[in-house]
Amino acid sequence: MDQSDKLRLLQSYWYSPRRLHDSPTRYDFPGDRFLPNRSLMDLDRAHTLLTNKTTDFKSSKCNEVYQQKLIESQSLNSEGKRIMVFRGSSKSSTKSIRFVDELRQQMAAISDNKSKQAAYRSIPKAEMIVFDAPGLMDDYYVNIMSWGKNNVLAVGLGPTLYLRNSVDQRTHKLFHVREEDNWPTSITWSEETQTLAVGYTCSNLQLWDAESSKLIRSLQGHSGRIASTAWNGHILTSGSRDKSIINHDIRARNHLASCIKKHSDEVCGLKWSNEGDRLASGGSEKQLYIWEASKMSSSKFLHRFTDHCAAVKALAWCPYQHNVLASGGWNDRCIRIWNTQKGICIHSIETKAQISGLEWNRHHREILSSHGYSTGEDQNKLCLWKYPSMTKVGEFGNHEPRIINLCQSPDGVTVVSAVADETLRFWDVFGPPTTGTSMASDLQGLFSSRNSLIR
Repeated sequence: MDQSDKLRLLQSYWYSPRRLHDSPTRYDFPGDRFLPNRSLMDLDRAHTLLTNKTTDFKSSKCNEVYQQKLIESQSLNSEGKRIMVFRGSSKSSTKSIRFVDELRQQMAAISDNKSKQAAYRSIPKAEMIVFDAPGLMDDYYVNIMSWGKNNVLAVGLGPTLYLRNSVDQRTHKLFHVREEDNWPTSITWSEETQTLAVGYTCSNLQLWDAESSKLIRSLQGHSGRIASTAWNGHILTSGSRDKSIINHDIRARNHLASCIKKHSDEVCGLKWSNEGDRLASGGSEKQLYIWEASKMSSSKFLHRFTDHCAAVKALAWCPYQHNVLASGGWNDRCIRIWNTQKGICIHSIETKAQISGLEWNRHHREILSSHGYSTGEDQNKLCLWKYPSMTKVGEFGNHEPRIINLCQSPDGVTVVSAVADETLRFWDVFGPPTTGTSMASDLQGLFSSRNSLIR
């Protein structure tokens, strides 16, 4: 045997499993658990255990104590099977394990816990303050009250229009109409609260500068009473007893932007959506129209709803679902919630009373309705409804006569109801939950007496 053959034999012996078994190398640490050292392995025994299925090999090193330790460390039962491990099951016997479903369930549980832990928001049992408002018109179709973002309440009392500043507590007379039977029938603040739009009984439409108390402009186009107006940026929309809807561009010299004649009776309700892309119009002929801002010049409506059985005056767009509109009317006694995207009615709630106003709560998912005549005991009240279930949260305000108008403060906390007994009643009904027993609000600090004169 030459030298090269001896060297090859020596190398083969050096790396053989038998040599590693006979003279294993000693280490202080027995090696890594994932990448074990081959010198610590009995490869011959391992090969035999893997290939021989009949012989039961036993080792003194693998005693019962060691096996018990192994079972405990691997979470095995007495039969050598793992416990508390997911093994899957049929779809019919288990709930959905998708991540989205689990996330929704966790969020719902968190929301429920928060609602249980949140402080209770009590419903007011009485009005916060009452204003005497002599000359207030007892007419269901008029809209003679508007609360602007400047925190100034504009209200028409007969031939006179007053401005009540909630900051400095001052009441200011904007103007007094000298003509008989030509009183303000529609009042609306512009979005930037620099201009006040006023519609009259005899088809006049005027723009007033509230700070200077000056008439800015008169807009023509109608031939009947203007009972509803609504702003959308620089566009002022007016509805009249002459059955027409006119869009006025107040920037242009020729202000008439478009005129729509689809209603067959007086237009008594107008409301632009919060995004300004859709207009809702209600008429005395029991119909509700939805218009797209981009197509109003063509007089093509998006939807026409005929579910109401009386004049549709109360309109309110949902502040957290831009396609949702609430509507109510004269003798219909129903609050209807519409999906204006799909053109369907998603809720219809019987209130058993005339509906004169609707206001969404911007702090909670609720809507407030004001009521008038009724055949039952629920007349002349304010009712609070939970959305979207439309379950009644509570009712309050036992007004003796009916409620004509309903208006919300710019901070979304207080509402004011105009009542046919010539009073304005303020209610601290909206807003976050109250803590403790103190229920002080901005208006409570503004007025020292419970009853005050608006003029």
